[in-house]
Amino acid sequence: MESRIRRKIRRGVVVSDRMDKSVVVKVETLKLHPKYHKFIRRSKKFMAHDANNECRVGDIVEIIETRPLSKRKRWRVSKIIERPASLND
Repeated sequence: MESRIRRKIRRGVVVSDRMDKSVVVKVETLKLHPKYHKFIRRSKKFMAHDANNECRVGDIVEIIETRPLSKRKRWRVSKIIERPASLND
């Protein structure tokens, strides 16, 4: 049997944690303009599942693609990479 399909992984910043077991993660990407050859910053928001309610606004997290968990949730938080300096104290 073939191994599991490779899942997409994104890194972004938590912009909302007001829901129970869910967070909104903003992922920024750089895209090259076809004519002017300058990089354009694009962002997209993903709803992700946070089972233990560990994420806080400002955390840098890694999210991984998963099966549909609700109407808009298709991602889950795999790990918290960095917390803001003000919350580390």
